[in-house]
Amino acid sequence: MTTIEHDQLPAAQAPTQEPQQPRGSRAHRLWRGRPEDARWVRPAFLGLLLATALLYLFNLSSSGYANSFYSAAAQAGSQSWKAMFFGSLDSANAITVDKPPAALWPMALSVRIFGLNSWAILVPEVLMGVGTVAVLYAAVRRRFSATAGLIAGVVLALTPVAALMFRFNNPDALLALLMTVTVYFVLRALDDGKTKWLLWAGAAVGAAFLVKTLQAFLILPPLAIVYAVFAPTKLRKRFVQLGLSGLAMIVAGGWWVAIVELWPASSRPYIGGSQDNSFLSLTFGYNGLGRISGDETGSVGGGGGGG
Repeated sequence: MTTIEHDQLPAAQAPTQEPQQPRGSRAHRLWRGRPEDARWVRPAFLGLLLATALLYLFNLSSSGYANSFYSAAAQAGSQSWKAMFFGSLDSANAITVDKPPAALWPMALSVRIFGLNSWAILVPEVLMGVGTVAVLYAAVRRRFSATAGLIAGVVLALTPVAALMFRFNNPDALLALLMTVTVYFVLRALDDGKTKWLLWAGAAVGAAFLVKTLQAFLILPPLAIVYAVFAPTKLRKRFVQLGLSGLAMIVAGGWWVAIVELWPASSRPYIGGSQDNSFLSLTFGYNGLGRISGDETGSVGGGGGGG
């Protein structure tokens, strides 16, 4: 009878246990960033965002209510959800501003929460500026390096027109943020060819349409051409993806337009800037061809409401 020596028996394997994450690991990862990054990268990025916020917040109330045209609409939106939805100039919903209302929504919510004051109006714009710097950093970093991303963020934060734009309550702050987000998603799509990034890009530019209508589409031709030429997928798939992205854009930007156009005109505010109480006329007239031809009849903003 054959016997098996004790030391020939296979050793019993100890049950595997999931490694326990140390306490505070999430905060550590937030501070440390990616494991492959140099130790200074994430602290430098967070420092950039903090410095940008402090720079834009410094003496912020010196602008008062900034553009009183949009501040009045934000106040109206803080008093009436209907006024907020349509972008009305007054809570009685007599007439809207001459733009879509998306840029007013953050201000109106802030005023509703914190009351009407200069900071409640302008801090949302500052946060949009910080967000734009962060997205630009992420976009440049993906293509080049963390150092290049930090340089790009610093240049944007210190650009005089950006410092003015993100300390004022014109629609341009949110427009800049959403257009930067659009470019970021297109760059992600160029990396791996995944459709989801183009869908997000379409949604972002569609949302930008609800900020300043056709101006949001100025970046579309170069982005579409770049993806059609350089995307890492088959040519046929590229055009299908671009078509789906366009559909996402229409949905993201068109839902509000559809509601406004279908809403009975007698129970909603007059569309400011239009000649026939139609948002489509406002889009292609005063805010469209009128900007090119100079025929901008219908403005409700006078000297302060444009932009």
